[in-house]
Amino acid sequence: MSETSPKLVSPSWLLERLDDPAITVLEISSDPEAKAYLKGHVPGAIFSFWKDLLWHETDREFVSSSELSSRLGEIGVSTDSTLVICGDPVQYGTYALWVMTMAGVKDVRILDGSRTRWINDGNPLETEGLSREPIDNGSLDPSIATRIGRDEVLQKINNPDTVLLDVRSPEEYRGERVSPPGGFDHGAERKGRIPGAVHLFFRELLNDDDTFISKEKLERKFSEVGVKKSSGKDIVSYCRLSHRATLSWFAMSEILGIEKAQIYDGSWTEWGSIVGFPIEL
Repeated sequence: MSETSPKLVSPSWLLERLDDPAITVLEISSDPEAKAYLKGHVPGAIFSFWKDLLWHETDREFVSSSELSSRLGEIGVSTDSTLVICGDPVQYGTYALWVMTMAGVKDVRILDGSRTRWINDGNPLETEGLSREPIDNGSLDPSIATRIGRDEVLQKINNPDTVLLDVRSPEEYRGERVSPPGGFDHGAERKGRIPGAVHLFFRELLNDDDTFISKEKLERKFSEVGVKKSSGKDIVSYCRLSHRATLSWFAMSEILGIEKAQIYDGSWTEWGSIVGFPIEL
């Protein structure tokens, strides 16, 4: 898949460049205890719990561009290097790429298939936790054009020039749960979906090994729900916390070249709890 986008690199591409000092591998995880990372990770990969790197300490908000630059520097990561993100799970990689790109980090890429494909291919693993000497990073030039807020989304309901794309599980979309199946159901006060939203489960964009399906299959999947490069429509993707939404955004913008794709990062956790905002069941 790496030939479809310069921001999507294959395990073989990375394997050939593990000793390149200009490349840094970051494992961005949903697990603050780093259990999977410590069992085995891409050699040289630096670990970070997603909130510790990307979120404000107290607000449900991203860190500022300057703060992200500083936090990367604290773990020895240069914003001038090529950053290859390994997500655990995979959507945490596209989430980190999205946030870093908005902050102004220039060269961020995704390891296609993340940990799953890397391990399945029999590639080498390390088990030691790695750290680097802190460094000073320069300032970044942020851009939030790919982010959209709740009030803007509200204005786009029933707009024929907009596709609202819900990439949650079928159970969430049908209003049976507010979080993915298999765990404690939490995250919003109400069940349902944004009125008029079409559904495309994010896992349909991936193979079993967490690599993206082919460009042709992606085009077909998105076309079935009205998302086409030729349509010129605005696309707003959402899920529960926006991790899964970033995976669909990456497929649309970086693989298919759809320029008018945005992410509603408040997603259902916010929308489903706002007094007076409409829902559909």
